[in-house]
Amino acid sequence: MLHGRDSVASEFAEELFESQASDDRTLPQIYTSFKWVFPNSGLLRSERVDMELSQWFDMWSTEKPHDEPELSRAGIEKAADRIVGLIKSEAESVPLNHFFLGGISQGAAIAIHSLHKSGLQIGGWMGFCTWLPLSDQFTSGKLTSTPIFLAHNKDDKVISKDDGELMKENLQQPGLDVTWRTYETGGHWLNEPKGIDDLVAFLATCSLSRTNQSVTEDL
Repeated sequence: MLHGRDSVASEFAEELFESQASDDRTLPQIYTSFKWVFPNSGLLRSERVDMELSQWFDMWSTEKPHDEPELSRAGIEKAADRIVGLIKSEAESVPLNHFFLGGISQGAAIAIHSLHKSGLQIGGWMGFCTWLPLSDQFTSGKLTSTPIFLAHNKDDKVISKDDGELMKENLQQPGLDVTWRTYETGGHWLNEPKGIDDLVAFLATCSLSRTNQSVTEDL
């Protein structure tokens, strides 16, 4: 799970683990056997404000995240390479179809580019309050059939829900299973509790698909 811009892994993990489903359970309480991995982006100089920020790649504006794409390109490539390496490292002990990748905001943007770049079939991908940078070079046909979950709040003041909708339209191509959810409130975060409930339902669907695949392989 990848944190957003101007955040860090520990902060993201703490807040995510406090988020509750409608039965008041948190994600660690629901998924007691999960191993959670929260990488840190590290500091990267922002050209616009001329200072180092905690960010996966430099960008000109969150209000208009598609502006100045050349500013972001090299950083996206470097971060995606790093995450693909992490996936492959974790896959030495966890089967790829048991592996889930995701994040929030800029972290989710890196997560989708990492999935695109790797060509790996994993258990599922999930993104919250995010957008698709470098969409002109993003070919959904290069993605595997990994199930995708996208969620966005209509009152998000950081990344517009419209940018999330554009990402959804880019991804909704034949062969891709994209679940899109929007919520009235929640700001630049996961909606509670409905958004957590929907995430749990998505993961249950992924688990069922994985079980059916295993049965087919056994036959």
